[in-house]
Amino acid sequence: MHFMLWSTPPRATFHLDMTAEEKGIMHQHIAYWTEQQNQGIALVFGPVQKPDDPHGLAVIEAENADQVTKLIAEDPAVAAGLMTTDFYPMMAVVRK
Repeated sequence: MHFMLWSTPPRATFHLDMTAEEKGIMHQHIAYWTEQQNQGIALVFGPVQKPDDPHGLAVIEAENADQVTKLIAEDPAVAAGLMTTDFYPMMAVVRK
């Protein structure tokens, strides 16, 4: 199954004014999702610069929604309370 993850930062200006502590957590967040990508779970992920609504986006492949919930809970940015992440099942995925 494929899922779209939508991560919301604590404020719209987050990408511009992160504290040193927040930057450290975001480095852990990127390392975490890079490892998921290396394992074939995260197909693509990254920040989206939508005006007035920046967010993170990922497309992942997982066995079920319970696995997605676990992956999100183990994300360092979510665990630290820095981001919230919602997910939605995808109806179809067309690969290149």
